[in-house]
Amino acid sequence: MLAIKELETGYGKKQVLFGLSIEIHKSEIVALIGPNGSGKSTALKTVCGLLHVWRGSIIFEDIIINNSPPERNVTRGITFSPQGNRVLDELTVMENLEIGGFQLPRKELKKRIEEIFTLFPVLKEYSRQDAGNLSGGEQQMLSVARALIPKPKLLMLDEPSLGLAPGLIKSVFAKIIEINQQTGVTILIVEQKVREVLEICHRVYSIKLGKVAFEGKPDELKENREKLKQLFL
Repeated sequence: MLAIKELETGYGKKQVLFGLSIEIHKSEIVALIGPNGSGKSTALKTVCGLLHVWRGSIIFEDIIINNSPPERNVTRGITFSPQGNRVLDELTVMENLEIGGFQLPRKELKKRIEEIFTLFPVLKEYSRQDAGNLSGGEQQMLSVARALIPKPKLLMLDEPSLGLAPGLIKSVFAKIIEINQQTGVTILIVEQKVREVLEICHRVYSIKLGKVAFEGKPDELKENREKLKQLFL
């Protein structure tokens, strides 16, 4: 579904990715792990169109999408749930979801929101509340739900566990598995909670200094703690 080939990019004059190459197949959960600053989030931002490709190719469903703007990539079937400030605090839960479907006809948007409520019942319960009043875990659920509104083929998640309590982290990862199994959406996830993400992904890439340092099955790392340690040094 997605192929990143020899990708180079960065911020201003600072290069972050140095020939990054990864492949993601339909309906997989693929994890990107590695030290802080290794280029994981940069890869996601470049795929969704927030950063320009300096060199290399991003190929989605056999079409080169280098430097395609984010709104165009949403219509292609690529959505992104960023880390950090996840929701629009002063808007209601419903308004946040409606923004996620800005390009959909009104009737279709209404249908999609009802479908999302079956995946996230708590959001239906709080649909008229301001998003800023939700707990951290509920805000993360809303961020993911909003990215699912356009019915993406590829959902990219950037550190969905960031800032959450341990109990909430477990529920977020359980929800990611549920989304993948019930909708068939392909998921590319950047995550620092390595042990947890290795439990849910089908394949894993470790990025170090802007390049792939490891590619394989999660069991290869779960059973080799020394290798895992080396990838983060």
